[in-house]
Amino acid sequence: MAIRVVVVDDSALVRSVLTEVINRTPDMRVVGQAGDPYEARERIRELDPDVITLDVEMPRMDGLAFLERLMRLRPMPVVMISTLTERGAQTTLRALELGAVDFVAKPTLNVRSGIDELAREITGKLRAAAMARVGRRPGTAAAAPATPHLKAPAGSGRPSERLVAIGASTGGTEAIREILTALPPDVPGIVITQHMPPGFTASFAQRLDTLCRLQVKEAADGDRVLQGHAYIAPGGRHLAVERSAMGGYVCRVQDGEPVNRHKPSVDVLFRAVARVAGAHATGLMLTGMGADGATAMREMRERGAWNIVQDEASCVVFGMPKEAIQAGAASEVVPLHAIAQRLQAHLAAPRA
Repeated sequence: MAIRVVVVDDSALVRSVLTEVINRTPDMRVVGQAGDPYEARERIRELDPDVITLDVEMPRMDGLAFLERLMRLRPMPVVMISTLTERGAQTTLRALELGAVDFVAKPTLNVRSGIDELAREITGKLRAAAMARVGRRPGTAAAAPATPHLKAPAGSGRPSERLVAIGASTGGTEAIREILTALPPDVPGIVITQHMPPGFTASFAQRLDTLCRLQVKEAADGDRVLQGHAYIAPGGRHLAVERSAMGGYVCRVQDGEPVNRHKPSVDVLFRAVARVAGAHATGLMLTGMGADGATAMREMRERGAWNIVQDEASCVVFGMPKEAIQAGAASEVVPLHAIAQRLQAHLAAPRA
């Protein structure tokens, strides 16, 4: 049965282009359109769609206010259509906190040709959203902001001999937030690949930095990986690590072709971690669509890393974790709410 979509956007052109892109995909169709949240409410009641696309900036009622009401009264899968601005990125991250499954960046120049180029991304995210668990999920209560005086000072931290590598996609921004906000400021350095386009990862890192006791930043080429710090792969660039001549590791941010259709790719990060850190590494595979990172995570385990994989019940989409488990990459499978605790217990255990 085709996935039934309602498109909500104040631009008639964007509604038209999204409808054209979706309707030429055999397994989905647009059953309705709305130009503002009030129309959207009626279309949803009338048509009972499987998923909606929602513009971040809407007339009469902004997209966030509508999303908050929708997720409280009638939780359903939502893919946000987001503007490529700092404000748009911050609004999108808030939408993900409120329960949106994912987002797609709205082209800023030639809308028709831009969205045409993003057709595969849009339809792929709609498929993932249609399968996603929405509403309140096990172990996803909002974490309280860290006490400011416990935060590691900027620029502090020693080179990290141990390394934590995290991979995530759909639903991952909130999963990463839950884990990082629960960690103390003296954990080993953390490197993260979250599937995200250019223009959003800097805001994501800044948002996490305000909530965490760790220092969180968008990774830059040559950054030393320090204890108490987390480094997020920039959108549109791969993140890897290599050994530093001064001890520990450095980030390598590089261009290149997409891997498993993604840039940044979890496979690139995990393969580098397997090669340079081996048994000094701990891997986390979180919620996401597809198989990116599964084979590289198995390589991590084969080289002595301990790998924690998120369980099905707490995932928004049980794709990447399922593939990692089937590949034999998981050392243990853990619900989201327990991952930070299990990670700390593993790091504190005597090493063989």
